[in-house]
Amino acid sequence: MPMYEYACSDCSHEFEALVRSDTIPTCPRCQSTRLTKLLSVFATPTGSASAVLPLPSCGSCVSPGAHSGCPLALGR
Repeated sequence: MPMYEYACSDCSHEFEALVRSDTIPTCPRCQSTRLTKLLSVFATPTGSASAVLPLPSCGSCVSPGAHSGCPLALGR
């Protein structure tokens, strides 16, 4: 059973659900089936230098590798 992330079109609630291929997921808040599947972001372990991936360059940074103020560096 894969895990999916959804946003409800009726109440805007975002949630994760394990979904079997023969079931239709419903919003746990309002029971609506009008859902949008969201793009999942994979988690990485923290505290490990080997788990940090280099950020891609968008061309708007002052110098490569210096991401101060860069929107791609959020959370760093």
